[in-house]
Amino acid sequence: MSKNLVIVESPTKARTLTQYLGSDYQILASMGHVRDLPKGEFGVDVDHNFEPKYVIPKNKMKMVNQLVKSTEGVTNLYLATDPDREGEAIAWNLLKVIEQKSKAKMARQKYQRVVFHEITKDAVLDAFSHPRDLDQNLVEAQQARRILDRLVGYKLSPLLWKKVKSKLSAGRVQSVALRLVVEREREIEAFKSEEYWVIEVEVSRQQPEARDQFVITLAKINGKKAEVKNQKEADQAVSDLKVSDYSVSSVESKEVKKYPNPPFTTSTLQQRAANVLGFVPKRTMSVAQSLYENGLITYMRTDSVNLSPQAVSATRKFIEENYGRNYLPEKPRAYKVKSRLAQEAHEAIRPTNVSRQSIDGSPDEKKLYDLIWKRMVVCQMAEAVVNETAVEVEASATSQKYLLRATGQQIKFDGWYKVYEKAPITEQVLPTLVKGEALDFKNINPQQKFTEPPARYTEATLIRDLEKNGIGRPSTYAPTISTLYDRLYIEKMEGKKIAPTPIGKTTIDFLMKYFSDIFDYSFTAEMEDDLDSIAQGKAEMPPTMKKFWGPFEAKVEKVAEEADKMKVEVETTDEICDKCGKPMVVRYGRFGKFLACSGFPDCKNTKALNEETGMKCPDCKTGDVVTRRTKRGKTFWGCSNWPKCKFASWTKPKLEVSKPEEKGQTLQG
Repeated sequence: MSKNLVIVESPTKARTLTQYLGSDYQILASMGHVRDLPKGEFGVDVDHNFEPKYVIPKNKMKMVNQLVKSTEGVTNLYLATDPDREGEAIAWNLLKVIEQKSKAKMARQKYQRVVFHEITKDAVLDAFSHPRDLDQNLVEAQQARRILDRLVGYKLSPLLWKKVKSKLSAGRVQSVALRLVVEREREIEAFKSEEYWVIEVEVSRQQPEARDQFVITLAKINGKKAEVKNQKEADQAVSDLKVSDYSVSSVESKEVKKYPNPPFTTSTLQQRAANVLGFVPKRTMSVAQSLYENGLITYMRTDSVNLSPQAVSATRKFIEENYGRNYLPEKPRAYKVKSRLAQEAHEAIRPTNVSRQSIDGSPDEKKLYDLIWKRMVVCQMAEAVVNETAVEVEASATSQKYLLRATGQQIKFDGWYKVYEKAPITEQVLPTLVKGEALDFKNINPQQKFTEPPARYTEATLIRDLEKNGIGRPSTYAPTISTLYDRLYIEKMEGKKIAPTPIGKTTIDFLMKYFSDIFDYSFTAEMEDDLDSIAQGKAEMPPTMKKFWGPFEAKVEKVAEEADKMKVEVETTDEICDKCGKPMVVRYGRFGKFLACSGFPDCKNTKALNEETGMKCPDCKTGDVVTRRTKRGKTFWGCSNWPKCKFASWTKPKLEVSKPEEKGQTLQG
């Protein structure tokens, strides 16, 4: 009887495959990459076709020896790692290690690659009936990506230690991501707010049987765009509008079709989970990994919006049976990915069984699955039909001629909105109006406003812009952002916003001053193109690396000799050092911000930097509740008497309003 050994990269995946393949197969987990470039040395022979030097990490040695021993006497060895470039590279490294260390020296043809995009019984059995060889183009492309990252990081990081600050790092993708955050922050800092006024008037129809009220907004004054910039101009407009006669000057109605969004890719899933569930990308991918390995969704690292014909057919059947024939479009919906670099052989993220509307699992798994399930169902549903109405109203009483507008929407057919139960309609519903109809004035609401700067990035919007600029790939988004936190380049602000630290700003200033071409958005995207060309067999790794390496190495050497050391700006505070009397400044360490004496290194006094909330600790009653941050940048609230008092909360405490007879305030965590 033949002995079949299957190697995957996680215990959960191994357990799921065991259920489907039965006792004829032994399933082992390799726990990711078994080889990598060495730490502490360059590890790339740039003089000999950029040949990498791979080593087995010490923490993987025991596992590798067990895997190699398990292959002895095996007739068929299947490499069933994930169905992407990373998975192909993991399988290739496994094969190399086994070939080098195995005493049996098994024939090459006995190793086979098995790929499936969903862990269901049918998909797994079908994959094992059609094994293939390793895709050497994908392996070479992933190897090139790893080598390129080493070339950039290993040469630039020591330069940053010398010219900026110790323990910093540079990366081909991470530094461009940081550049986006820094440039947005600089836009915000340079922004000058301007005053403007929005004037809304509430009117109603005059017919006794239909005194519908609605709101119109000032749009034009004397035929020009209304620009009310100060209190005086606002008062004049309000005074006129209060005594004006109102009549409908135009009514335009049209029927608009609202189409559903495509199924999820890695990027859009991370963005949606952040906006709807409040998940950071790392959390989203961890939960999605669990759903995938338990056979509930398809592979979660993908930039494709393709769907298998079987999945589309099953979804259309589900829609017809559960919502009705009128919710089903005549033809299946097909979507095209916007990125020309997407791996179209992959599928979008979808449920493996659309009939499974809910799952057993953790609260996070249930929430994320519901998000994925709904997106899959709606992407194959009929479009919603909405009546959109635009009304213009003239107000006349003085020499000034005012034009006000209102828009409204009314759902004619809910279509795919039905799955979400609440339609995404934000505009008011207008009454049926006719041109020339007189309206009654009811109320006026002038609102002073100020223009606002561009919004700070959130993790979700940063991922959106990385994808839009062709920077990075689905597997890199979450770890890239984690690295920026780890290196103290960015920090969490109020809510979901992120901002660069002084260290992050100085690092980008240095890199853009001397390496602007390397960290240019278009150059980084073009490099991704080159790597994809290798994956498609249209280019080879050595000439691609050589084209980059020569000019880059020369520039690094020149900058190391000529560049001055950059000074990281620090924020000075009003607090005085209680040891030497000098001002305290804000610095950054492993656990975020802290106060340090400006007299360092002569004075090494430090203190915790905690943002006060004005609330007393509910546990010890003497300390204050302060805002603190973990080393990952996540905000939490704790007691200023820590470590004596252990009070801590992940949610912002709320003040409890005291009754008249009570004194003081209590806090609810």
